[in-house]
This record gives sequence, structure tokens and C-alpha cells, in this order.
Amino acid sequence: MRKTATKLTKVKVNGRTFYCVTWPKIGKGRNRQFFKDKAEAETLLEQKKIEQKNYGTAGANFNERHRAEYLECSEELQPFGKTIRDAVNFYVPHLRALKRTCTAAELVDELLKVKEADGASQRYLSDLRSRLKQFSDAFDGKSVAEVTAPQIDEWLRSLSNRETGKRLSPVTRNNFRRVLCTAFNFALGRGYCVGNPAEQSAKAKEIESAVGILTVEQTAHLLENAAHELVPYIAVGAFAGLRRAELERLDWQEVDLQSGLIEVTASKAKSARRRFVKIQPNLGKWLQPHAQLSGNVTPLGYRVLLENARDAAGIAEWPQNALRHSFASYHLARFSNAALLALELGHTNSNLVFQHYRQLVKPKQAERYWKIAPAVGGKKVVQFATTPQ
Repeated sequence: MRKTATKLTKVKVNGRTFYCVTWPKIGKGRNRQFFKDKAEAETLLEQKKIEQKNYGTAGANFNERHRAEYLECSEELQPFGKTIRDAVNFYVPHLRALKRTCTAAELVDELLKVKEADGASQRYLSDLRSRLKQFSDAFDGKSVAEVTAPQIDEWLRSLSNRETGKRLSPVTRNNFRRVLCTAFNFALGRGYCVGNPAEQSAKAKEIESAVGILTVEQTAHLLENAAHELVPYIAVGAFAGLRRAELERLDWQEVDLQSGLIEVTASKAKSARRRFVKIQPNLGKWLQPHAQLSGNVTPLGYRVLLENARDAAGIAEWPQNALRHSFASYHLARFSNAALLALELGHTNSNLVFQHYRQLVKPKQAERYWKIAPAVGGKKVVQFATTPQ
């Protein structure tokens, strides 16, 4: 291939004489500049020859503005130990992401469709939809690639309860952050952004509080004062430890009194993993009079029924997840098997068991707890050991 030479030629344009300086262009082609004055053309020719000698063809294509800009940018990058190439490598992916990015609302819609197609539970989808809808409303029209960690920090700190107007608890705020991390990881995988600003945002400090449980007497009085149709709900919660959402979905077909097992199916479990929970002897006695071939274990309007039972039992303060936490605490104290308890709770390991439930209950209290059973003869009296320890 013929190489362009750096030279000066005399040309005629519409009958007028001009002097043309030609020099190579980076890649293919050539650069040309025309002058009426020969001296000016010769000056440029000499300049381009010197530049080619000192810097090569690429250098000859630099004008003064380019050189000044190069020097200025190099000086600004020098304290950080970076080059212009480093800056370009860093910035170009961001520019590419901006070209194919989407808005926050579009990201949420796309993520929900993908999660639903992948078989995510309705409960999980509902949680994603609720939290991310607030995010997309707050960042309405803003492209995902432009969202920064400080902006997410500011938004998370501004969140409040819609009913009370109070700031969200650290746990709830971190739940929002967790969902945002999922959304931006999805965006990162689709090329809509070059990083995950949610992961770079600050986590709220969670002050761990002691797990609240019911006493042996409170549990007994709760069962004693519960409406007939509510008894299985309380008994399964207190003596099998199912989560509230799992209890709400539990069907009598999944309660096998003959084999002594309750099946928590994958579609109904929070972890989306199937598990079995042993029906302890006292739980079997509570369930036997109510057992059905099929149908919901939890009655309609159970919240009102439970509140009435609590009032009748004199339980003024109801700890969060009271039935499940009580089951775990008394189970660990009675059977001393953290691995088994973790399996029945649906945990992946026993770390949470030791962290939350160890030494909350004394063995004698646990022994009394697992003796809570309906009285023989159908009287609405609960039989359990009466000697407190």
C-alpha cells in the first residue's frame, strides 16, 4: 500500500494558485491544508517534518490544543498514579452503559418479570414489588447508570413508615437496601450500569435485642382461652415453630399424625426448600381432635381470634414471632440438638440457633413446656407440671 508522504505541492483551483501541505493521517488517508502564501505553507511543512521525526505519524496529527489538553490531563492524573489510558478504560464502560441503560421504573418491571419467570414465590415478588416501587417513584425518570451510592444513602435515610410517619427501623431500612442490591446486581448483569451503588451504600447499625418468648404459663393460658378453631394454629406455632406465613398456608393434607410429621412444602417455605417438622407427643394431642383430611389449618379471621385469646389469657405484651421463638428456645433447652432445631426451623446452619436461643430457657422450664397438653375428658383445662423452676 502506498504511503502518504509529507510534502508541499503547487496546485491550481479555479485558475488560482495555492500551496498544499500533505502529511499522513493515523490509519488510512491523509491530511491536507491549503495556503495562498508559499512561506506559510513551507513553515507548516517544516513543522510537520519535525513532529514526525520527534513523535512519529501520530504526533504529527496532534495540534496545539491536543497537546495542551494532553499535558493538562496527565498532570491531573499524576498524583493518583494513573494515565490517560487508565482514565479512558474507566470512563468508556460508563458511557456505553449510558447508551443502553434504562430508567429505575423500567428496571423494576424487567426484574419482576424475570423473577416471576424463574419461579419466585408470590410472597417474594410482593416484597420486591412493594420496596422497589418506592425506589422507582423516588428516582422517577432517572437512568440506572446515573444513580450513585450517596443518592441511595440519602434515600434510605429518608424512608419512613407511611402510617406513622416515623423513620424506619435499622432492620427495615437494611431490608430495603438488600432488595436494591438485588436490583442493581441484575442491572449490572444486563449492562445497564458499571457498578452496584447499593452495595456501596451504608448499612444501618442494627442493635440486637433479646428474643422475646412466652412463659410456660402464658402458653398454657393462651391455648386454654383460644377459640376451638384457633387451637391448631397456636399449637403448631408453639410446638412446631412454623413461620406465620407458613402457618397461614398450611393445609391439613400436610399434617400427618400417623407418621408424626408436618411437611412444609418448598412453595410455602420462606427458604423455598421442603422440610419436615416432627410432631411432638403433646402437639399430637392438641391436633387430634381437630384433624381434617384437607383444608386450611389457620381459620379465617385468625388475627382477631388470636387477639381475643391473648386478652383473655392476660398477655399484655406480645413478643415478635412469639410462638416460633418460644418453640425454638424451649426445644433447644429440652433436646440440646442445635442441628436438628435448625433443620426444623428451616435454617441452613445452626449459627442463628446458638446466637438467638441459647440459654434463654432453663431445662426444667423446657420440660414443663413440652408437657403442656389438653386435659383428659375434654375439659378446657391445660395439664402441665405446676412446680416452677
